[in-house]
Amino acid sequence: MNQQEIISAIALTRISYFSLAELLELFRRVGSAEEIVAHSQNIRDLLPDASDRLTQAFTDIGQALRYAENELRTAESMGVRPLVMGDDDYPSRLLECPDAPLVLYYQGSASLNQKRVVSIVGTRRCTPYGQDLVRRFMSELRSLCPQVLVVSGLAYGIDICAHREALAQGYDTVGVVAHGLDDLYPPSHRLTADQMLKQGGLLTEFPTGTRPDRLNFVRRNRIVAGLSDATLLVESAIRGGGLITTRIADDYGRDVFAFPGAVGAPYSEGCNDLIRRQGAGLITSAKHFVEAMGWQNDAQLSEAQAQGIERQLFPELTADEQRVVAVLQRKNDLQINILSVQSGIAVGPLTALLFSLEMKGVVRTMAGGTYHLLM
Repeated sequence: MNQQEIISAIALTRISYFSLAELLELFRRVGSAEEIVAHSQNIRDLLPDASDRLTQAFTDIGQALRYAENELRTAESMGVRPLVMGDDDYPSRLLECPDAPLVLYYQGSASLNQKRVVSIVGTRRCTPYGQDLVRRFMSELRSLCPQVLVVSGLAYGIDICAHREALAQGYDTVGVVAHGLDDLYPPSHRLTADQMLKQGGLLTEFPTGTRPDRLNFVRRNRIVAGLSDATLLVESAIRGGGLITTRIADDYGRDVFAFPGAVGAPYSEGCNDLIRRQGAGLITSAKHFVEAMGWQNDAQLSEAQAQGIERQLFPELTADEQRVVAVLQRKNDLQINILSVQSGIAVGPLTALLFSLEMKGVVRTMAGGTYHLLM
């Protein structure tokens, strides 16, 4: 993505507190922050029903652009990547959410578009019971689904436990924080955060200099929910941030699960009540979770891929499989309809061929339904 588009997008976020919903509608309609800025003095040419408040906000676009240029320089100096809607690295699942951030700031090594993503949330005052649930869940999940991105909020309690157990199991794990990436809250989690930069990352919608104010944590929760296929609540009091995240996940149409706890236990009341109201599926193990999500074949497929690649660099392929591979060698990461056109193979037979290539360790299905050549 070109630098001016990034600067324009950051500038739009600078004025978006006037009307985030309108700006998102405008961007989704136009598809280019640079184009919006170019029409800043006649914004109703792009959005005829734009509010007076929004049009007035664009009178300060010059100041916002200067701010954005400084912000981009600062981010780049820290190794932070601004991810704008439309960027290939922007989380594709978030694009489905009506209130997704126009710009995210990301520091890390993991792809935010992995095939499987799960958010794990809960109380800041977790008990040994909650810690043990996370530990056992991660260990069992690793044997069932070797490739999962684990997302949480890097807060005290269940959040930091989820990140640390993910790291211990070899999972990538991303912490969504409620402040700029020039700081870290809480500072006691710095060592874990440093590990995550090598095996996951840190993500935020807030520019540098943003402090961890209370409202920011609530806003942060929608990103935790939107990044993932499912949100898992481990422990929660009858009111808590984890319950906010599960409600948002449900609003987004994502799967929500919760571990039950003892009747009357303060930090199980939220989970038990959520299950009682049918706001979450009851699980007691990673096996239940994997079955509910339909992820049962991941371990078998991963093993087959590893064996296929280790067995020989170029496994035996049929003529049709070779045609598919040849297309992906020319341009990788294609959706099945494009593969069908470029290979000349109908979608029905192509589906079977792609599954066979996955089992041979030649291709992998990625987020968004694309196929990635591994050879």
